[in-house]
Amino acid sequence: MDPAEASTACEAVIEAVGEVVVVDDDVLETVLTGILSRGHVLLEDVPGTGKTLTARSFATALGLSFNRIQFTPDLLPSDITGSHVYRETRGEFEFTEGPIFANVVLADEINRAPPKTQAALLEAMSEGQVSADGTTYRLPDPFFVIATQNPVEQEGTFVLPEAQRDRFILKTKLGYPDTDGMRTILDRRADRTERTPAPQSVLDGETVPELQMVPERISVAAELRGYLIELGEATREDDRVDVGVSPRGIQRLFEASRSRALINGRSYVAPDDIKAIVRETFEHRLILNSEATVRGVAPDTVIEDILTRTEVPAVAAE
Repeated sequence: MDPAEASTACEAVIEAVGEVVVVDDDVLETVLTGILSRGHVLLEDVPGTGKTLTARSFATALGLSFNRIQFTPDLLPSDITGSHVYRETRGEFEFTEGPIFANVVLADEINRAPPKTQAALLEAMSEGQVSADGTTYRLPDPFFVIATQNPVEQEGTFVLPEAQRDRFILKTKLGYPDTDGMRTILDRRADRTERTPAPQSVLDGETVPELQMVPERISVAAELRGYLIELGEATREDDRVDVGVSPRGIQRLFEASRSRALINGRSYVAPDDIKAIVRETFEHRLILNSEATVRGVAPDTVIEDILTRTEVPAVAAE
């Protein structure tokens, strides 16, 4: 699959999901960017904004298997990964796969479970495998987690550990639909004689790994690689930040920028590709100091200031 074919496939996926989910196309492009980059995406928003439908629709459009895990305060790690069950007829233990064994896994309301259970996803997200009773089991390929999170101000939620947040390549918000979008939702609800749009499968799941390889062929000029590094280093030098973006975070921005360029139909990364995805890549990785927190400074404000003061290199189109 060449970049032109991959870009066309990406356009078809976004169109298929957009016919079902009432959300801005930019959000759908962000989620698809995470999939192309072989990463995981964290969706943060209040209940009822379509997070679950978005995840399920992407799985269907990509032709991939889908499982949903509802995180609750009493959820155990084995409820996610699976466990060994004794089969009396055979006289032996047999591993029963948990819901993590799917191509696309929706970790719904991940911050409603305690940190120990949240951490059960960590090995799966970073290594593509789970361990049970000393045995390692490979997860399906491709494997992609879409986790939903309610704002921490909501009652009964836990802040995700830093190591867990760092495993998500991107974090974004769906936001509330605009007036026209809300009208579409109500019209669908009011007219029960019309069938609610269902997501269509536009890709064969076996072609998704091939699609994920295409961004590796998207070129990034040396000047833009330097720009990526400058943006990451600037987060560590900002006096409002306690912990800035790690080398892994800069690498994730590099990967996401290439995927964004592919979605936009280019075989090379432009500065706008970086600007379009840097907030979603960096925001959840920043830890602000206590003074900034008291003053109500938000991570996206820090990133916006860094973008403003960092010179964008001039790069010729390829």
